[in-house]
Amino acid sequence: MNRNRNLINLKMFDSVEGTDYPQDQNRAADFAPAISIDFTSRIADNIQTLQTILGITNMTPMAAGTLIKIYKWKSITLAQQVAEGEVIPLTKAERELAKTIELTLGKHRRQTTAEAIQRVGRARAINEADEKLISEVRKSVKTNFFGAISSGTGIGDGGTAATLQGVLAKIWGKMQKYYEDKDVTPVYFVSSDDVADYLGTANITVQTAFGFSYIENFLGLGLTIVNPNLSKGTVLGTARENLNGAYVPGTGGDLAQSFALTADSTGLVGMTHQANTNNASIDTLLFCSVVFYPEFIDGVFKGTISGT
Repeated sequence: MNRNRNLINLKMFDSVEGTDYPQDQNRAADFAPAISIDFTSRIADNIQTLQTILGITNMTPMAAGTLIKIYKWKSITLAQQVAEGEVIPLTKAERELAKTIELTLGKHRRQTTAEAIQRVGRARAINEADEKLISEVRKSVKTNFFGAISSGTGIGDGGTAATLQGVLAKIWGKMQKYYEDKDVTPVYFVSSDDVADYLGTANITVQTAFGFSYIENFLGLGLTIVNPNLSKGTVLGTARENLNGAYVPGTGGDLAQSFALTADSTGLVGMTHQANTNNASIDTLLFCSVVFYPEFIDGVFKGTISGT
């Protein structure tokens, strides 16, 4: 009798290899995919929407800690012409390092208590708070992107004009010269305050994606994205082809395996949920390391509305 009871006890607390968990215990792995996959797919879809709007065709997977280097071109002077048969001197095209961005591992965590789950149910208690977490993560991706394109040595001078239309036209003209002989698609970034002023006198259609408001082919010059974080009177413009994206994969590799991350097919975001018995709560752990940046900072032009 005692021997059988001991066998039962041993079976109940037989640990899974490499862990201290009993086999019969419900662990995060039992329910995490059901909770996590919807959120990873949702935020990945949002990031892909932004990627499409910006015209970035491919996202490059990189290891955390990778240094992303943004360059500007030095002026190029053609070498002097020589007579027949003489050695032709070289014309050197040089690029200069303007800015460096480190691709850091974006780690985010929050907890849902047992009381909250008991009060309103697991789906609502966890999912509604996770929605807020994802919203903040999405906002950080946008903030970092605008930081990358609006600061640093070498940003092109887009000129000054009295109106939004005038500044956009000047930036368009600057880009035509910079990207001469290249087939590029302009994209502009304007303050929500300046767009609001323009909306007071004109009727335009504004669309929304990834928390951005944008206007297709604004004034016939190209896609215009509204950014509430830009200072009133500041306008940025570049070519979609000058923009790139990179990310730390949230699926595959040691990171995803170590934390049992759930991710969709893109691997842009990794997420997991873990039960904590020490304080009766559920941990939400989210990894999102996505950056968008310009390849050449002097291919970004900053203009000013002087009437502001």
